[in-house]
Amino acid sequence: MSLREYARKRRFDGTPEPSGEGAATRRGKRPIFVVQLHHARARHYDFRLEIDGALKSWAVPKGPSMRVGEKRLAVEVEDHPLDYAGFEGDIPEGHYGAGHVDVFDHGVWSSQGDPLEAMAAGKLDFVLEGAVLRGGWKLVRTGMRGAKPQWLLIKRDDAEAIDAEADDFVPPDKGGTGRSPPKRASRAKAKSPSTRKAVAPEKAKRKTKRQDWAGRARALDGARDWRGPLPQPQLATLKSAPPPGDGWLHELKWDGYRMLADIEGGRVRLRSRNGLDWTGDHPHIVAALDALGLDHGCLDGELIALDTDGRSDFAALQHTLSGRDTATLRYVVFDLPVLEHVDLTRTALVDRKALLEQLLVDADAGAVAYSQHIVGHGARVFEASGGQGMEGIISKAVDAPYTPGRSATWLKIKHSQADEFVIVGYTAPKGSRRGFGSLLLATFDQGHMRYVGRVGTGFNDALLRRLGDRLRRDQRKAAVLELPAHVPFKAGDVHWVEPAVVVEVAYRGWGKEGLLRHASFMRIRDDKGVRDVGEQTTTEDATTISSPGRVVYPALKLTKQDVADYYRAIAPHLLPEVVNRPLSLLRCPDGVEGTCFFQKHHADALGANVHATPIREKGGGNDDYLFIDDVAGLMDLVQMNTLELHPWGARVGDVEHPDRLVFDLDPGEGVAWKAIVAGARDIRDKLEQAGLASFVRLSGGKGLHVVAPIQRGPTWTQVRDFCEAFADAMATHQPTRYVATASKAKRKGVIFIDWLRNGRGATSVASWSLRARKEAGVAVPLRWSELGRTRSGADYPMARALQRAARLKGDVWEGWDAATRQALPTFD
Repeated sequence: MSLREYARKRRFDGTPEPSGEGAATRRGKRPIFVVQLHHARARHYDFRLEIDGALKSWAVPKGPSMRVGEKRLAVEVEDHPLDYAGFEGDIPEGHYGAGHVDVFDHGVWSSQGDPLEAMAAGKLDFVLEGAVLRGGWKLVRTGMRGAKPQWLLIKRDDAEAIDAEADDFVPPDKGGTGRSPPKRASRAKAKSPSTRKAVAPEKAKRKTKRQDWAGRARALDGARDWRGPLPQPQLATLKSAPPPGDGWLHELKWDGYRMLADIEGGRVRLRSRNGLDWTGDHPHIVAALDALGLDHGCLDGELIALDTDGRSDFAALQHTLSGRDTATLRYVVFDLPVLEHVDLTRTALVDRKALLEQLLVDADAGAVAYSQHIVGHGARVFEASGGQGMEGIISKAVDAPYTPGRSATWLKIKHSQADEFVIVGYTAPKGSRRGFGSLLLATFDQGHMRYVGRVGTGFNDALLRRLGDRLRRDQRKAAVLELPAHVPFKAGDVHWVEPAVVVEVAYRGWGKEGLLRHASFMRIRDDKGVRDVGEQTTTEDATTISSPGRVVYPALKLTKQDVADYYRAIAPHLLPEVVNRPLSLLRCPDGVEGTCFFQKHHADALGANVHATPIREKGGGNDDYLFIDDVAGLMDLVQMNTLELHPWGARVGDVEHPDRLVFDLDPGEGVAWKAIVAGARDIRDKLEQAGLASFVRLSGGKGLHVVAPIQRGPTWTQVRDFCEAFADAMATHQPTRYVATASKAKRKGVIFIDWLRNGRGATSVASWSLRARKEAGVAVPLRWSELGRTRSGADYPMARALQRAARLKGDVWEGWDAATRQALPTFD
């Protein structure tokens, strides 16, 4: 099946159902499932599993049964788009599936093996993690004949099975029994990761015995009231042997993904080491932490998958997160930097851990566990961990504070010699091999990217194909770094890629040339960013710029280093325009004459100082957009070949209420520069008549921008409607000078007043941003009195813009702060 069948059955001009044409957006990486109660001509439940980029769907007339072995007919229907998972509402009469739809349950799922292969074989074994449906299930295709394939949905025998069915969770007014289903004995009820409520939501049971955790926390030496955002993770430094003495405690090194749990206002949020939101991926862990009954805090630990012997299994973890394994995932917690508004970062580690152990004594052990330790005896603990098949140990100073970033008080000691490196290129495969021959690896050394050798073993066929496809998408023409003279191949034989993928590699020491010996691939580390490689830290004054000599603006012979130097110098002027605003970036990995592309969503590869903020998408669901809050973030973007920065007209703390208007004067063919200048003044005067002070900047290209700040309060719709009406009025009164339509056919000889920059999600270039054009023009803000002396929108190329910034005395847009209190007029 495909989404063509879904679209064929629907008329999207009359149904509120999503069309599936846009890119589906959701938080998290694990495959999702949704069950929807459909009050159609025949009431039924729609059971949907995310497989291969769509929701494979079955109609279950009686709904799922949680009783072991009880079979429920499930009729396979057309695939649905992923954004259908958030759909609730009424499908109008006369349309396919007419009736009311409710989200009954929503969560994540995983299967045994490849789900497409399992479906083709007619038996799909899987595990659900939802608010109502949990544990093991199977779908078995029957031999019954019918217009559509018929399956049986069956609950497996496990601790999540109960004497209940779906209708028991639905109130009578929606056709359910409304009876109270029996409680599960295994764990607290999990919350749905959906932002929508299930039909009959059941809150996790919190501890009945109230504990004075704030009082216990304040009793520790060094405790103080917490102020500010919750902390970033503390990181360990690699060492060859554990430290001696009783001043150190030693924990097993869990082979998983670092994860922090933030609790604010009683709400649990899980985040990765790089700040990505993992809350929706692990509802059972969220439920277990919610059951602690805390209002505020931060826990630090590791997300692991356990094998049958109780060891952490990284491969099983990765496969489960991708939906191809059903391993048990557990959150092993080893630190407690904040508890109930009390800052414990300055207390001794051993005291924090004692309090943490007390906190977790009644926690659901199937989801959350305390990481035990031994004080002293480091060498014996390390030896014993090897006998248990563990990766190594983490040694920590017993009196150490919790210090975000790399420290000497947390040490990691591994049994095998392995480390993380970033892929910078690959060689072509030979013979029957597919994907690639070997990977070229690099690390950061004293602020620069350094080649460390190749790895060509440790890959299976599936990984060669999958990783090869990924690297080809990131391929670029120019060399990422300079190869040593002694390598046995030429730089021209290398397929260079954007440094974005981090891998872990085992090796047997270093050769005399400084290259890895006997390197063997272990795994991809999607949880780590490029800047984590080589123990690299980024500061305002020391950001690594790879390939600094790469030419970005060929006509002017400006290099990537020139671009970096410009943005570092201009940062005091640029940052007020872009910090804490969602950004769209124009990235040009091969310079302005190569392929450039826009990016608005967050990615780990952008750097540790580039942050994510969840924003609701038009089609439902959220996605992580990117923003920065300092010069370090700006330089991370430059390192990733960003030339243009386009901020939203709103801030990350309140993205639904804009605080500025932008009118972009885009001249059609034959319009003189003097006419554009006159047009900007005309808009200024008309805005002033409406009660709005405005400011002007060169676009860095052909035109001008007139910008007016407003007091936050109006919605995007209100702002967009005002700007459209304003532009229409200008075009109506002077049709020989202006148009307010984007149609290029109507723009010859006139100026298009582009008011579309003021819609939700639309952006305009920031003041002081470079433009990705051969002239290297800059979007320079001006005083109105200076406008008449300009000659074009690109009147200030990079060098001249820097000179202007150096000469400036005072704010070019004087009066901006006072104007931010302007109210949006009502346009008649």
